[in-house]
Amino acid sequence: MSQNIPALNLEDFDNHDIKKKIKFVKQIGEAYEEVGFVAIKNYGLNQKIEEKLYKEVENFFNLPLEKKLQYEKPELNGQRGYISFGRETAKGHTKSDLKEFWHFGQNLEKNDPLIHEYEPNIICSELPDFNEIGRTVFNILENTGIKILQALALHLKLDENYFDKKVKGGNSILRAIHYPPIQSEPKGAVRAAAHGDINLITILMGASAKGLEIQTRNGEWISVTALPDHVVVNIGDMLSRLTNDKLHSSIHQVINPPKEEWSKPRFSIPFFMHPRSEMSLNCLESCISKTNRKKYKDITAGDFLNERIKELGLKK
Repeated sequence: MSQNIPALNLEDFDNHDIKKKIKFVKQIGEAYEEVGFVAIKNYGLNQKIEEKLYKEVENFFNLPLEKKLQYEKPELNGQRGYISFGRETAKGHTKSDLKEFWHFGQNLEKNDPLIHEYEPNIICSELPDFNEIGRTVFNILENTGIKILQALALHLKLDENYFDKKVKGGNSILRAIHYPPIQSEPKGAVRAAAHGDINLITILMGASAKGLEIQTRNGEWISVTALPDHVVVNIGDMLSRLTNDKLHSSIHQVINPPKEEWSKPRFSIPFFMHPRSEMSLNCLESCISKTNRKKYKDITAGDFLNERIKELGLKK
C-alpha cells in the first residue's frame, strides 16, 4: 500500500501571519502523534545545492574500495567518515544491511566542553568539494531542524525556544548512504532492516530510488511517497522517549527493489538531528498521566546514544 504522508510548508511557520503559524503547529503535532512522518517543503536547500551534493556523494562512492577504506576508522565507532558495506546491523536483526555510508559530524568551537567527547570529523583528501558541500548541507539542515523543533515545542506547550540550546552543537550527523546494485539473492538481508531512528528528528532528502516503508501505529506497512521538492521528516526514539510516546517514532525500513531493478544503485541522504549529549531525555511531566504512565527510565542523550551504537554493532 502506498500513500502520501501529510505535507506541510515550513514558510507557514516563519510567516508573520499568526494564523498560519498556529495551523502549522497543530498540523505537524497531530501528524507526529499519529504517523510519525511528514513531508516538508521550503526546507532551506535548493536544486543547485542538492545536485552538487548528490554528484559529490556519487564521486566518493565511486572511488576504489582501498581508497574508501583509508577513511574508515574503527576507533570512531562508525560515527565519522566511511563505514564499509555490511558493518551496520539494525537493532534486533542478525543480517547486516546492504549499504555503505559516510558520516559528516558536528564542527564544534574549540572552547566547547564537548569537543573532546565527540569523534573528530574525517576529511576526504581526494574530493575537496565533497567535504565542502557536506558541511554546507549539514549547517542548512541543522537550522531547518531547529525550526521544526520550535514548532513541536509549541505543540507540547513548552517555550518555543525550549530545544534551541539543547541542539545547537548537538551530536548530529549527515549520512550519505549508497545501496549498491544487488548482485545475488540477498538471503534475508535488506537494504535497511526495520528500525527506529535513535535521534530527535530525521530529515531525509529525496532518495534516488523507491523503497522506504513505514509501519503505522496499528502495525500496517505503507510505502512512503513524498511530493516533489519536499523532504521527509520523522520523529526519532529520543523525542518519542522525551514525550513518553506522545510523539510517535515510526519503525521504518528500506526494502529491496524488484529483481528487474537489482542492477540500480540507490542513494539517500538523511540528516540525523541529535541534541548535545548532556540533554536530559527524562519523560516530560506534561506527557505523564494516569492513563499514560511513565514508560522509560531517566537517561541523558549521550548515554542513550552510546547504548544504541553498541546495539548496532558499531562499538564494543
